[in-house]
Amino acid sequence: MTFTQRLPAACYDAAIERVRAEMSADGVAALVLDDPLDVAYLTGFHHFPNERPVACWLPLSGDPVLLVPDLEREYAADQRSRAEILAYPEFPGVRSPFAVLAGHVRAPESAAYAPSTSVARAAALAEAFPGTRWSACGAVGRVRLRKLPEEIALHEEAARIADEMLAAGVELVRSAAESGELPTETELASHVISHGSRLMYARHEDVVVVPMLTGGLVYGGPNSAQPHRLPGGDRLRAGETFMLSLGCAVGGRFVESERTFVIGEPTARQARYYEAVREAQQAGTEALVPGVTCAEANRRCLAVIEEAGLGEHIRHRQGHGIGLGFHEPPWLSDGDATVLAPGMILSSEPGVYVPGHAGYRISDTVLVTESGPRRLTAYPRELADVTI
Repeated sequence: MTFTQRLPAACYDAAIERVRAEMSADGVAALVLDDPLDVAYLTGFHHFPNERPVACWLPLSGDPVLLVPDLEREYAADQRSRAEILAYPEFPGVRSPFAVLAGHVRAPESAAYAPSTSVARAAALAEAFPGTRWSACGAVGRVRLRKLPEEIALHEEAARIADEMLAAGVELVRSAAESGELPTETELASHVISHGSRLMYARHEDVVVVPMLTGGLVYGGPNSAQPHRLPGGDRLRAGETFMLSLGCAVGGRFVESERTFVIGEPTARQARYYEAVREAQQAGTEALVPGVTCAEANRRCLAVIEEAGLGEHIRHRQGHGIGLGFHEPPWLSDGDATVLAPGMILSSEPGVYVPGHAGYRISDTVLVTESGPRRLTAYPRELADVTI
């Protein structure tokens, strides 16, 4: 059985209507979106961003326009982009890309761009549309918080692959332990990433290629006390822990699945740190229910670690939103008053990090539903399950 990663046209129509409702409420006649994830959300065109602008023009009525450099025109057509494709010759070119757009569409009295648009591009828009008043509008960002059912299906499939990547990593380490030479961090990372990629292409049709199709961070022992350290040449060692922080994207929709493993019988110290994180992750996940603010969920989660006497080893928030971006709003952190709602997908990933010893983190990708949180990733979390 194969799985088609491309969303049907009706999904893009639904997303556009949701965004237009927000635009209307904000009094915005047209939006220009140049963030590659916003472009993908509205048109289905996934690309590698560079200096050449790619943007979506979305008016309150009529078809959206996808502005691309001519060298990407065929690629946009191949992806069956849900917009009229408008190509400009080159960048910077004699005529700016946004001047090409201005010559093609009817300029409104007022329009907006996303808050992420750079100052330089905002200035280029103002120059290309001299009669238009410009402002920032977060309509697309607000809509992207709550996933469509078809998007959730993509996240669910990505979660299955991410869990299998974890299992493949564990099997490699277990086999290596029996033979006497454990892999390096880089060797283990390469193994799990390639395993996920093979699964993706074996099971799926029309794979949506994004910059990180499958990937992850792998580190062992004291290296894992640095939360975003990249894999190196250090070899895993018996008696120590190691962390697999893995993710993948199906249809451009991400998940992450992370576990901390122990090679050999856990020591009392290792068990203490691990159990504190496991209990915090459980409490934090249970807090992901409609009506709770992100800040409150984060407080309930991290309070478990603090009550265990390990507050000095907290280095980051409980988690973050996941969607077309691996990290995106909302943020499960102090200071984010976003109220959780059905359809939001977030990571729940508390951790403790002890310099010179190790880091301990457990992460699941969680869907907020009317009836409570639902873990999309399902690799076991008990200490016995992560002992090799």
